[in-house]
Amino acid sequence: MSEGDKNTLDSADIMRIMELLPHRYPFLMVDRIIDIDGDNSAVGIKNVTANEPHFMGHFPGQPVMPGVLLIEGMAQTAGAICVHSRGQSGSPKLVYFMTIDKAKFRKPVLPGDQVRFEMRKIRNRTNIWKFEGIATVDGTKVAEAEISAMLVDGA
Repeated sequence: MSEGDKNTLDSADIMRIMELLPHRYPFLMVDRIIDIDGDNSAVGIKNVTANEPHFMGHFPGQPVMPGVLLIEGMAQTAGAICVHSRGQSGSPKLVYFMTIDKAKFRKPVLPGDQVRFEMRKIRNRTNIWKFEGIATVDGTKVAEAEISAMLVDGA
C-alpha cells in the first residue's frame, strides 16, 4: 500500500465515526463521512429527522435545526479528519473547540433535510487545526464558518 493509499479513506460509517470521536447520541451530529482526503478535506453527512430532541423546543410547530448544531456538525467532521490522520486506534482522542469565525447562517434546516458538511483544512500546527466549512442542503448553502480546534489525547 502506498503512502497516498494509507492516508486516503473513501468513507466512514457510523461505527467508524464512533471510533474516531467520543460524541454519542443525541450529540453526535454526523451519520457518515465520505470523500475523506487524508487530513485535507472530507464531507460529513447528517440526516435530519423530526424525532431529534432539539426540535421539541426549537421551535414547536415549526421545527428548525439550531445553527449551533450545524457548526457542531462541521466541527465533528473536521475532528474525525484530525483523529483519522493520526492513524491511531484505541480510545477516541478529544477535539476541543478553540475558535469559530465568520459564521453565517443562510437558510433554515428542517426535518427531512440531508446536510452535507464540506470541510477543508486551512492549516495545522502541532495539535492545533483550522478548517473552513460550508453546510449545504440539496446543493444550497445553509451555513458556513471557519473553526479551529485543539486535538488532545484522551485519558
